[in-house]
Amino acid sequence: MQNQPDRPIHFLASIDKYFISEDGDTAVANGLNVAILGATGAVGGEILSLLEQRAFPLSSLKLIASPRSAGTRLSFKGESLPVESLEEAAFKGVDLVLASAGGSISLQWLPRAVAAGAIAIDNSSAFRMDPSVPLIVPEINSQTVHQHQGIIANPNCTTILMALAVWPLHQVQPVERLVIATYQSASGAGARAMEEVKQQTQAILAGDPPAVEAFPYPLAFNLFPHNSPLNDLGYCQEEMKMVEETRKIFSAPRLRITATCVRVPVLRAHSEAINIEFTQPFAVARAREILAQAPGVRLVEDWHRNYFPMPIDASGQDDVLVGRIRQDISNPNGLELWLSGDQIRKGAALNAVQIAELLATKPGVEAPLTR
Repeated sequence: MQNQPDRPIHFLASIDKYFISEDGDTAVANGLNVAILGATGAVGGEILSLLEQRAFPLSSLKLIASPRSAGTRLSFKGESLPVESLEEAAFKGVDLVLASAGGSISLQWLPRAVAAGAIAIDNSSAFRMDPSVPLIVPEINSQTVHQHQGIIANPNCTTILMALAVWPLHQVQPVERLVIATYQSASGAGARAMEEVKQQTQAILAGDPPAVEAFPYPLAFNLFPHNSPLNDLGYCQEEMKMVEETRKIFSAPRLRITATCVRVPVLRAHSEAINIEFTQPFAVARAREILAQAPGVRLVEDWHRNYFPMPIDASGQDDVLVGRIRQDISNPNGLELWLSGDQIRKGAALNAVQIAELLATKPGVEAPLTR
């Protein structure tokens, strides 16, 4: 990673910031100075809500956004907090930056935040494949959280949702190949895209032509392959994120993965159809038993009613809903499953906050959190 400090900088200046709980864990006692970069966006707003809902240990909270959003006020714990403009002094005195402002902003500003003494958890794709940057789903590879050099990456939303469902099975029996089809909601493109779908729906129902800005084509009453750039093999950027990021998170560089990503006219929460090929047969009943106990997963199956995970049920939920687990009739070593998960919540904001919680609470009392 470029623009890194030459020497380690303590994240927390003193062990005095910790207290020892009854179960022996060490946690931040006095709270952290936290900044949300991209606070006025859909994910930034969700991060703000989650910090309050999960009682994250805060000493201070700074809201940062683009100059055009400066002066906006957002509610937190009954108080009205001002949104500050992104500038050089924005990260002074900040311990932790939760960033969700896009890749170009992250590339430009997060090294500066690190140089100012902060740790940054980034929701963009800017640093995900950097070998020096941990790419973390806390339910899978939380042990890598302290291997950072100032920046920790949050995976892509579709990768997070899929990984939560596949990892528990992979731990029992190695996965040989994944074939994935995604059904991605407007929320993946942010608040403006969600509003655009609403407006397009109203326009089409009124017999008017739908306005198109956030997406290249109308999404209301329509769907199309994901609109991220295509490579020479015909795979879009979103599909390659799933391939490369999953291999990094699983520490499985040779895992065979292919994906087809599709935008669908759903406001919030993504869905995925996943075909999993193992090294040998995997009993459906055993897979169902494992996923019913897996952290971050909720099994949703009612075969008599043909009721399985749906985005309308997953919206606003922390867990990824997984169901319709069945034998692949074309492959004795294959299983099929279906999932829906909230892209804004577990697919972005919640995962970032969970990473922050790992930094704020750790087992043992050997030393302060450092980088």
